[in-house]
Amino acid sequence: MAKVITTQITIDTTPNYVWKVLTDFNEYPRWNPFIKEISGEVAKGNTIKVLIQPINSKPMLFKPLVLEYIKEKEFRWIGKLFVSGLFDGEHKFELIDNSNGTTTLIHSEKFKGLLVPLLSKQLDNTTKKGFEAMNRKLKELCELH
Repeated sequence: MAKVITTQITIDTTPNYVWKVLTDFNEYPRWNPFIKEISGEVAKGNTIKVLIQPINSKPMLFKPLVLEYIKEKEFRWIGKLFVSGLFDGEHKFELIDNSNGTTTLIHSEKFKGLLVPLLSKQLDNTTKKGFEAMNRKLKELCELH
């Protein structure tokens, strides 16, 4: 069973600036309502630590593998709950240059595993709302400059 959550938002600035804010992980605790922390050396092939806290939920620490890290374009990782196949999530931030001084952020995650059917409703509500809240805050922060 697989489930995909996709959100997007248009930000009134360049991909260069959105990337700068999105990848300033030291600032996440100050502004990010969903991903509270990203630590470790963020590079393709490395394992990092990601602390998320969906709305009205307890924080969860994951140690995902970075699948892609392309400056000003894409940041993608895959994480798992305990063991592969139980509840795996491939999280992705994609920046699209709209060629008019704006950037579209596509923020998505593809979930696979045995627990997906049991968690589907929570993903549609809590997780998607967390993505949207993060997108809005990122937009607000980027457009302040």
